Amino acid sequence: MKYLDEYRGRDEARRYARAIAQLVTRPWTIMEVCGGQTHAIVRFGIDDLLPDGIRLVHGPGCPVCVTPVELIDTAIQIALREEVIFCSFGDMLRVPGTDRDLFAAKARGADVRIVYSPLDTLRVARENPDREVVFFAVGFETTAPANAALVRLAARQNLRNLSILVSHVLVPPAMEAILAAPDNRVQGFLAAGHVCTVMGFDEYEPLARRYRVPIVVTGFEPLDILQGVCMCVKQLEEGRCDVENQYSRCVQRTGNRDARQVITEVFEIVPRNWRGIGTIPHSGLGLRSTYSAFDAERRFGLAAPSVERAGECLSGLVLQGLRRPDACPAFGTRCTPEHPLGATMVSSEGACAAYYRYRRAATREPAPRDSHRTVQAEAARDPVSRGLP
Repeated sequence: MKYLDEYRGRDEARRYARAIAQLVTRPWTIMEVCGGQTHAIVRFGIDDLLPDGIRLVHGPGCPVCVTPVELIDTAIQIALREEVIFCSFGDMLRVPGTDRDLFAAKARGADVRIVYSPLDTLRVARENPDREVVFFAVGFETTAPANAALVRLAARQNLRNLSILVSHVLVPPAMEAILAAPDNRVQGFLAAGHVCTVMGFDEYEPLARRYRVPIVVTGFEPLDILQGVCMCVKQLEEGRCDVENQYSRCVQRTGNRDARQVITEVFEIVPRNWRGIGTIPHSGLGLRSTYSAFDAERRFGLAAPSVERAGECLSGLVLQGLRRPDACPAFGTRCTPEHPLGATMVSSEGACAAYYRYRRAATREPAPRDSHRTVQAEAARDPVSRGLP
């Protein structure tokens, strides 16, 4: 397939792996921010191609995974109201709240509908003028423009029976929270290419200077990620802390100006609680006062106090790159996609779901202890054979 196969070439992947091995003189820890990147790394065995000195850790780049328990509880309370049609993307329906999820609410009679675009909610609201229609607006900056457009169109069309439950989070404040933590180990970042397609990457430059970390805007295919790692390692070895753009076929420095404009018009920056991490200042989006009539929490008066779910789920540590999913005692036994303990096992971008899907049944041999591990590793198990043409 054009624009896909050329980013999955096996020979090219091996060349990048060898180039990285030649660069490395000491250990480095690099975090990929996006859950889509995590899935590619695990699916294609990219981490197995890298030399011993390079450690990839998985970050909080899954908006479904970081949606706090109390907001799921609020969504369920709203959905259970008789007058409500609750619309959401499908991956939110299995995210556990305090004692149930939206699927359980649907089983109890709630009118919960899966939509494929926020704009589908406009049609539902027009077709059901006597019902309250609520859209669960979840996501990073990537989905914010479409959700902002939904609110703006609803205002222009005077659809007073439509509102949104907002759970938008922002990437740069989360990266700063990780870097500022006393137990931080991250020395470089692969930034999320789709977020930067919308927002650009100029907002990452102060972060790179302040914490002296290289940040490489990176795509989602195997060769994208390997090139991003190579660029990041080169900076680390040279003592540089720049923001570089590997994903130049999609990302410009200032992003998409129209998308940024509609976000700024409809939303304002607010504090946001991240599941398993806590409240991060200036890390979320909320509706501006001019659009507050479309705020579902305000309309239904159900703003919930912060609730952190106790238990054996370690998703908070996974989201901060402090624990691998398969290091959790519950992984693959008491916690599965069918019976998840945490959101990272539910979402299609969750790290735990990636490990469950691609590595649960795999035999994990000890990695050869060699600075050019890729050559020996290929003979042992050939990671690039996991789907690369």
